[in-house]
Amino acid sequence: MRLTGTEISAIRACAARHFGAGATVRVFGSRVDETGSGGDIDLHVEAETAELAGLAIELRFLDELKGLIGDQKIDPVVRPPRYAPRAIDLSAIETGIVLPREKRG
Repeated sequence: MRLTGTEISAIRACAARHFGAGATVRVFGSRVDETGSGGDIDLHVEAETAELAGLAIELRFLDELKGLIGDQKIDPVVRPPRYAPRAIDLSAIETGIVLPREKRG
C-alpha cells in the first residue's frame, strides 16, 4: 500500500473521531498497487452508526484529514452499518486493505 505510516495513522485516527472508534476503514484503488505511483486516496468507510454516515460528517472528516496529511485528492465512500452493497462497495471489500484500529492505551 502506497501510504506512509503517518498518513495511515492520520486516516485511522480521523475516521475514528468522525465515524466512530468501531468504524472499518479500507484503502482501495490505485494506492493498494505497490508498483504504481501517484493517484488519489480511495477510502471505504463503514461507520459505526447510521447517524455517523452523513454527508456533513464526511465533509468534516475530509477537512480535518486534509489538514493532517496535506491537500491531497481523497475520495471517501461512507456507508452506514448493514447497508445494501453496491458495485463499488464490493470492489473495495474484495480488493481493499483494512486499516487497523487505533490501539487503546
